[in-house]
Amino acid sequence: MPCGMAMDRISEGPTSTCRLLTVHRELLVQQLKNTQCILDNLQGSGFFCTEDAEIVMRATTKTDRVRRILELIQSKGEEACEYLLYILHKVCDTYVELHPWLKEIQYEPSTSIQKMPVVNTDPISKYCEKLRHELGRDTRFIVSYSQKEETLLEDFYTDTLMELLSERNESLGYLNGLEQLLDNTGVFNPHAETNLITGDAGVGKSILLQKLQNLWSKRELNTGAKFLFKFRCRMFGSFKETDRISLKDLLFKYNCYPDSDPDEEVFSYIQKFPNTVLFTFDGYDEIHSAFNLRNIPEVVCPEEKVHPLLLLMNLLSGKLLKGSQKIMTARTGTEIESRVLRKKVFLKGFSPEHLRQYTALHFQERQYRDLVTLQLDASPHLCSLCSIPLFCWIIFKSFKYFHAKYDNFELPDNGVTLTKVFLLLLEVFLSRSSSPGLLQRSTRCTAETFKAGCRTLVAFSKLALLGMRKNSFVFSHEEVAFCGIGQDDLHMGFLRPVNHYDACGSVAMYEFLHMTLQSFMAAFCLVLDESIHSGGILEFFSECEYQKVSRIPCISCLQSNRPRGTDPFQVNDHLQFTNLFLCGLLSKPNVALLEQLLLPGSLNKRRGILKSYLSQTVKLHLRGLPRHTTDTEGSKVHVMPNFLWALRCIFELASDDVAKLAARGISANYIKLAYCNMFSADCSALNFVLHHHHKCLGVDMDNNNISDYGVKQLRPSFCKMTAVRLCVNQITDNSLEVLAEELVKYKVVKVLGLYKNQITDVGAKLVAQIIEECPHLRIVKLGGNKITSVGGKYLAKAIQKSKSIFDVGMWGNSIGDEGAEAFAQALRNHPSLTNLSLSANGITSKGGRSLAAALKENTSVHIFWLVQNELTDDVAPDLAEAVLVNTGLTHLWLIDNHLTVQGAQHLAEALSHNTTLKEICMKGNLVSENEQQQFVEEKRLRFS
Repeated sequence: MPCGMAMDRISEGPTSTCRLLTVHRELLVQQLKNTQCILDNLQGSGFFCTEDAEIVMRATTKTDRVRRILELIQSKGEEACEYLLYILHKVCDTYVELHPWLKEIQYEPSTSIQKMPVVNTDPISKYCEKLRHELGRDTRFIVSYSQKEETLLEDFYTDTLMELLSERNESLGYLNGLEQLLDNTGVFNPHAETNLITGDAGVGKSILLQKLQNLWSKRELNTGAKFLFKFRCRMFGSFKETDRISLKDLLFKYNCYPDSDPDEEVFSYIQKFPNTVLFTFDGYDEIHSAFNLRNIPEVVCPEEKVHPLLLLMNLLSGKLLKGSQKIMTARTGTEIESRVLRKKVFLKGFSPEHLRQYTALHFQERQYRDLVTLQLDASPHLCSLCSIPLFCWIIFKSFKYFHAKYDNFELPDNGVTLTKVFLLLLEVFLSRSSSPGLLQRSTRCTAETFKAGCRTLVAFSKLALLGMRKNSFVFSHEEVAFCGIGQDDLHMGFLRPVNHYDACGSVAMYEFLHMTLQSFMAAFCLVLDESIHSGGILEFFSECEYQKVSRIPCISCLQSNRPRGTDPFQVNDHLQFTNLFLCGLLSKPNVALLEQLLLPGSLNKRRGILKSYLSQTVKLHLRGLPRHTTDTEGSKVHVMPNFLWALRCIFELASDDVAKLAARGISANYIKLAYCNMFSADCSALNFVLHHHHKCLGVDMDNNNISDYGVKQLRPSFCKMTAVRLCVNQITDNSLEVLAEELVKYKVVKVLGLYKNQITDVGAKLVAQIIEECPHLRIVKLGGNKITSVGGKYLAKAIQKSKSIFDVGMWGNSIGDEGAEAFAQALRNHPSLTNLSLSANGITSKGGRSLAAALKENTSVHIFWLVQNELTDDVAPDLAEAVLVNTGLTHLWLIDNHLTVQGAQHLAEALSHNTTLKEICMKGNLVSENEQQQFVEEKRLRFS
């Protein structure tokens, strides 16, 4: 019977709910798995007596028990039947399989029934509720400056850009929401179970996990998971080599215990239904262990006691609790074998729209919001720093704090660096403990604040350096006390307590507010500690030298070929940040501040040693970069990831001498920075060096995170760029305004790469201006954007006028037949255009005929791609005519169209009269394998 009819019967009379149970009896018998909770509540409410319960329990199978419950409950009348539905409605986790049915029949409990109590006696459901309650409590607030502050997660959480990556780290587009993190979108290994979220320091990986956990606790995360167990991976590095625990211990001791014996119900349920479990592992790159993992057998028994690290590895690989869901975060560059990864998501920080949302959340008062927005708009580099959630949070919180304490406080603008951002944070910490008289002053004196807090700075920086040297991010109370940190100091905001690391729930350990803050404080110790000799400040540079930075795959601990004694998890970004902050602290703009804390002679000596070392290292690094020479681009150098860290250090140091040296070391004509994980703020660092490079050069920045903010920062360098490659970088039409103005002004550009961005017809018009007015421009790549026939016409007209254009890539836009006809006009008798791609542009045979006619009057085009369009046999005769007369064309690609064997015959016949055409590729058309056999003699007509 249809559900609508069943609902009609519910409203018909007093027996409607009884009838509903009869109509859907088969469904209820199949889906009702737990009968004990129902019996407990029916007895407790008085609907069942002891004898009724005994009758039910005499049945040997669960389905028979359900049948007897239904029979007995229907004999008790309408109210008893409705109370049964109310139990299914209230005990959510136990009867989750019936929720779709209850929703389908539009079940709403009556007022009288809602007054009747329902007690959840199912141990599985009770444990799920306990997990949700504790997780909801733990994730409700965002960690703030001090332990006394409380910031609600739901009031300030803002999504970030979540880019989906292929197994080869190629972009597959962006996720539309958090629910897509666990669905099948972008899955490249369906046999694996671990979903990796990666990104740079501070980009929001941990807060994203916290949001997911919070949504799950409120039943707002659609995963089907009854259990969510969360772990911070740094805890796995805190275990001793001799520690041994079982999977049950790991789950319950480090989350929460079931109220009943876990051996009896909950753990056995988890083992039987692992698909109901969701794990989150935060900070996989933070594991540091000297534990030898060679030749250790795989762990498949959940009862076996082994080292916790082995439990982690076997969970991730699916050897334990196979079928469970896992989400793991790690910093960019942490190499993990694809065989254990289901999908990869790369966090790229705030987009301009996200930043506007985040700004509005932080500044409810319009006057402050407008003031902050105005200052952000005036400084592209500040906007770039604010695209990283952690840095943005520090800047905004500092603004709010100082604006409340002092007159006319503004965000840092000219020369703002990451070091200055963290100095702001330190000033907030130290101001909290300053005397009331200092806080009430109308003018802010940073130097006095730092001088008054010098003892505190030394104590916390000493602890940070201690941890860096031991690769430790968690500190015992004894270590904290040893460094001179008192109980009052703990409330300043530097450290926060860590729960559960001792498996007993007591607060026994501490960690810095963020790992990057620990790096900053460690750098401060290298500067302040007079017992560290001047050369000792370089201790972490030696660990991050170019020869030593090749990353060791984290998950290689699953293999058995690692040399004994090495740390299989070692990554060094935290050390790189320490070096970066050391350069920033010892920069000339910060000399006045440090002179209040350090003897001038010692400060100058430290600055001299750092500058000398950095100069020499940059020189050696640039000499050792791999390079090759091409006919079109000249000498080309491909930089390594450490080059980017070198640029960052030079920018933080703010030394023109070192920047000039680096600029002189770029002797190539073309520098490739593709796939270097540049984000927009790095463009200021690149610009700082290129400012001193007096020759023209090409710069390839493809596949990074440049965005419009970065393009604005590069404005001074476009005057010398012969190649500007910004493919896959979130570039919008706003960037094209900058590019058009600068490139047209200097007219030196030869290559313009903007593939896979967010350019519309507005940007296409600006690109057309560049093509038309730059006499040396030869290559333009605009594929994968949002260009329609309107933009296509602008581009085609510009290409028609250009006498230098050589290669045009338009793959993956939407120019359609109108755009194709415009390109046909451009093709006729064009003097220089050699390569043209109009693939995946929605071109039908109508547009194809225009292009074919143009090819009859063209001798310059050698390679022409019309892949993934809508061409049919209607266009085949026209293409065949073009093939007959065009002696310049060498490659014609018609892959993935709708041509049949008739179309192929036209092209094959034309090929027999053309000796210059090397191939016509027709793979993916409507020509069967049998039909392809008739063209076997014509090798140039390819179907594979």
